[in-house]
Amino acid sequence: MELPACVESVWRQASDYATTNLNVSQQTFSIAASAIAVLFSLFIARRVASLVHATLFDKVQTYQVPQLEVPEPKTFVDTPSVQIAGSTAINCYAPATGEFLKLANPLTPDGIDRAIDAADTAQRQWKQTTFAQRKAVLRSLLQYILDNAEEICRVACIDSGKTLVDAQLGEILVTVEKIQWTLKHGEKALRPSRRPTNFLMSYKRNTVHYEPLGVVAALVSWNYPFHNMMGPIISALFAGNGIVVKVSEQCVWSSHYFSNIIRGALVVHGFDPKLVQVIACWPSTADHLTSHPNISHITFIGSHKVAKLVTTSAAKSLTPVLAELGGKDPFIVLDSAAKDLDRIVEIILRGTFQAAGQNCIGIERVIASPAIYDKLVERLEPRVKALRIDQLGDVGAMISDISFSRLEGMIAEAVEEGAQLRVGGKRYTHPTYPKGHYFQPTLLTDVVPDMKIAHRECFAPVLTVMRAKSSSAADILAIANDTAYDLGASVFGSESDPQLQRIVRNVRAGMVAVNDFAAYYAVQLPFGGVDGSGYGRFAGEEGLRGMCNLKAVCEDRFGWAGIRTAIPPPVQYPIANQEKSWAFTQGVVELGYGDTVRKAEGLYAMFKHRNA
Repeated sequence: MELPACVESVWRQASDYATTNLNVSQQTFSIAASAIAVLFSLFIARRVASLVHATLFDKVQTYQVPQLEVPEPKTFVDTPSVQIAGSTAINCYAPATGEFLKLANPLTPDGIDRAIDAADTAQRQWKQTTFAQRKAVLRSLLQYILDNAEEICRVACIDSGKTLVDAQLGEILVTVEKIQWTLKHGEKALRPSRRPTNFLMSYKRNTVHYEPLGVVAALVSWNYPFHNMMGPIISALFAGNGIVVKVSEQCVWSSHYFSNIIRGALVVHGFDPKLVQVIACWPSTADHLTSHPNISHITFIGSHKVAKLVTTSAAKSLTPVLAELGGKDPFIVLDSAAKDLDRIVEIILRGTFQAAGQNCIGIERVIASPAIYDKLVERLEPRVKALRIDQLGDVGAMISDISFSRLEGMIAEAVEEGAQLRVGGKRYTHPTYPKGHYFQPTLLTDVVPDMKIAHRECFAPVLTVMRAKSSSAADILAIANDTAYDLGASVFGSESDPQLQRIVRNVRAGMVAVNDFAAYYAVQLPFGGVDGSGYGRFAGEEGLRGMCNLKAVCEDRFGWAGIRTAIPPPVQYPIANQEKSWAFTQGVVELGYGDTVRKAEGLYAMFKHRNA
């Protein structure tokens, strides 16, 4: 095949230049040019494949989900509670206003069976999908959330009582971050990973494969009804699973709309929406889900008390459980953070009062060094007093009033024991919505470790401040680690302060943010705690792989050449001579694991006893 004249001319000029000026022979030039041409062709081929892939899979599909509206005319519940005397129905109402939303029928054990069977049937097809197909579903889901963020926040606020800003940060931002992380890094996390071998097994190739589990379950809390539902769904679907999500009775109203959002993404890409099942039932029926033999894994987000019931139930079918149980998170401020107090105050307020303090990683204890303590309290007191209690203000409603007496009791007891109640401390009756569940933003100072409130999770808009004896790691940790709950922690100080890293290394927690609050959640690091805060991790590679069966595969590297494991004569049954056979196997061990001399001795022993 002849080259076009212009190409041939360029080729000759380049060849002559290389020969004359670079002392490169024409043969070497031809080889190098050919290699460059091959690499360039491969580059073009990959770009074309990428464009084809984008055309087939990356295109976002838009879809619509019917909006959820409050019934008209508006009515208010007689008693703001999810339970109604004489009825099995779940009474759905808005915790900020007391407005009636609907009556929901809880699922029965038979209904749970049907949900699991439907997810199982859909999962048999879904587990065969490629990562490209799963990413396509998530991209469309991401686009829907971004396009409809205000509507999602509106629904979440009605059902949970939080403000719109709190919903944007706690429902939308963290959900789209999880989707984006999964799109960018999920495939790499779930690709078969190569594992090392050893000298004796150097002819083997080792990999770990991450395979779908089947149908998994998630029992999620009410504080972030959209995000808590979507988080387990995103991971489960990307790992190839079906999922049954049991939502809290406190937020059943929004769950149907939220489930339709993910189901719509499945439908628009041609997949069975029954892959995702969102159910509601009373706690007495939940045991049927958590002990079900066709559930392969359970994610539980909730209280320490209920976690014991869930794990006991799951043990009946030996179903593994990931338990995220909240915490009593310390927020530590060292002497070396003195110049940063204004910024720190803003972070404390956001970390304590977002969603009316109903955050598993919310700030529960501010621990300040003596040089910082008074300055910090001086700044905090007027700011907490200025917080407005209203969904249109700063601090929204709590999900129910069930914890109000407990909170008031702990605060009153702390005051009797020497704490200073500077702001709040009691339930609040809203002037427009007296049936709403509001608690006053509270600032309690001079709290000491012996007080009950220093150990029990408040899960409320309650800010407690504790004074450490000094800024030393030992004195700070004596307070920070003096609790049964160890989820997250925050430490503020100068990077040059040696106490900072000592605290980071020794604070008892599953996660630590340095000079920040909860930043680990915004970057999808593995999320979870230790001790009373539960076990297991979601988010990140660890969380995604936790949704999989880890299958270890060991295979021959050179099987094509006949290099395979064979049983040598000294250890073939029947054993002719135990003493000589033992000497042979001892030689194998020394060859594999001894130093140079031992390896030589081992090889000799093997040769000597090869025919034992």
